[in-house]
Amino acid sequence: MALTKVTNDLLQLGDSTLSLNLPKGTTAQRPSSPVTGMVRSNTDDNVTEYYSGTEWKQVKLAPVVITADYLVVAGGAGGGIGGGGAGGYRCSVTGENSGGGAAAENKLTLSSGVSYTVSIGAGGAGAANGSFQKSGNGNDSVFDTITSLGGGGAGTGGAEGSYNNGSDGGSGGGSHNGGPAGLGTTGQGYAGSVGSNSGGGGGGASSVASTLSLYGGGNGGAGVTSSITGAAIGHSGGGGGFAYDVGTAGTASAGGGAGAYSSATGISGSPNTGGGGGGSISGTSGGGGIVILRLLTSQYSGTTTGSPTVTTDGSHTILTYTSSGTYTA
Repeated sequence: MALTKVTNDLLQLGDSTLSLNLPKGTTAQRPSSPVTGMVRSNTDDNVTEYYSGTEWKQVKLAPVVITADYLVVAGGAGGGIGGGGAGGYRCSVTGENSGGGAAAENKLTLSSGVSYTVSIGAGGAGAANGSFQKSGNGNDSVFDTITSLGGGGAGTGGAEGSYNNGSDGGSGGGSHNGGPAGLGTTGQGYAGSVGSNSGGGGGGASSVASTLSLYGGGNGGAGVTSSITGAAIGHSGGGGGFAYDVGTAGTASAGGGAGAYSSATGISGSPNTGGGGGGSISGTSGGGGIVILRLLTSQYSGTTTGSPTVTTDGSHTILTYTSSGTYTA
């Protein structure tokens, strides 16, 4: 049976190019005796409203819940004689870990139209032996309310003094000449190790740095592996400590730099891994941080600054920031 078109002042049915036209009027023109379920267009406020049985209420769309996973890695510290501490590591991916042995954190709920800040922490500067200063701490990385702390700087050469101590940070820096090692931060990373004649290793996101022999450099603490991008990638390994002539230089993992032997030059932390710099008589730099976001492609707005790399993994879109920027949900 053919569809019959019905047309009057209120209804226009049966034509795909037309629409259902609601009664329109000002607030003062509302029905004097409304009944529950009445719907009208209010021309004063330019909204659609309905009568609830006690009052007129605006018809509103239910807010869309936008959930994002994140990996926020701070900059690693530079190396001195000790290895630099790794940048703090915070992660929300289910089944993975944050730093310091913590479980994955809660995912973030984003609001449509709101711009969220992304800041990438740079790696710390190295300190040369005999400079009587610690190596530079790494810098913090931030996504909205999530802040990962920069790695703690390492102790360096010279007579006994505070510059032999490792600094606290996301993960702590390795020390030299018996000074105390730097401490890590709960939920982000571990402590460095104490160096004697050689340098202690920098702490990593998943383990404390190790202490080796009297003349051997301490190994950097291990980093953490995440598959937030769809591939398993490690971040936030501590830097290995420097070794004197009869010792072995400390090793490193997950972006951390290996320590040097004798007069050789150590290895810097890898870029955008949060790895600590390796111990060396000339000092090495820490690796810069990184922020990675993962959300459903159906909820991805496409509005960013800072030129993140955009990839997909199944039904998700991944934003990888290696420089500061924003994401607007």
